Amino acid sequence: MSGYKRILLKLSGHVFQGQREAGIDFEATRALAKEIAEVKKTGIDIAIVNGAGNLFRGSAAAKGGMDEPVGHYIGMIATVMNALALQDALEQINVNTRVLSAIEMQKVTEPYIRRRAIRHMEKGRIVICAGGIGNPFFTTDTAGVLRAIELGCEVMLKASNVDGVYDKDPKLSDDAKKFKKISYAEVLDKNLKVIDATAVSLAREKSLPIEIFDFFKSGNLKKVIEGEKIGTIIS
Repeated sequence: MSGYKRILLKLSGHVFQGQREAGIDFEATRALAKEIAEVKKTGIDIAIVNGAGNLFRGSAAAKGGMDEPVGHYIGMIATVMNALALQDALEQINVNTRVLSAIEMQKVTEPYIRRRAIRHMEKGRIVICAGGIGNPFFTTDTAGVLRAIELGCEVMLKASNVDGVYDKDPKLSDDAKKFKKISYAEVLDKNLKVIDATAVSLAREKSLPIEIFDFFKSGNLKKVIEGEKIGTIIS
């Protein structure tokens, strides 16, 4: 076993998308909830930060002429939509869940307050931290690292559509080399794009390990929690 007692799971918007070109695939979201529920049965504390690339990308909107901060705020609001969909899927299988948003939406979420989030986890609830950090120009990768540090998580597990960190894009190069372990400095120096550089810098400052793994293979989340080395650890 890995020995983790509290983790931050970083989910990309793509995990909600399933086989659709965009939007929320409810079957994929229910499958996602079941994977998380299996891990929760071990008694581990789980906080989640999710993206919203399946719904909206602020950077893409900015390239299309939208005022960039506005685009980022729309993207942060979109993360709340994914968070609510995941909360619903988890609670349908009797997993107590709370959504806390950095952008206050009192009708549908609680405001993100650090001590409240910790208290929810102490009571056995999964905490979904939506709305990014509430400010533009920061990715949800950075939000994930920040929340992990704030909430006392031992690791950030980044669920990706690749099975780790490579020296080049494995989808474009057959000779791409996968790293089982890599330092923060190497990720930054090599400008590896699998995770945002600001997130890596913050993780390095606070010595938070990041493990990147392929979430699209059923059971992989539980394997990571059980200590199987299936992805790449940045530390």
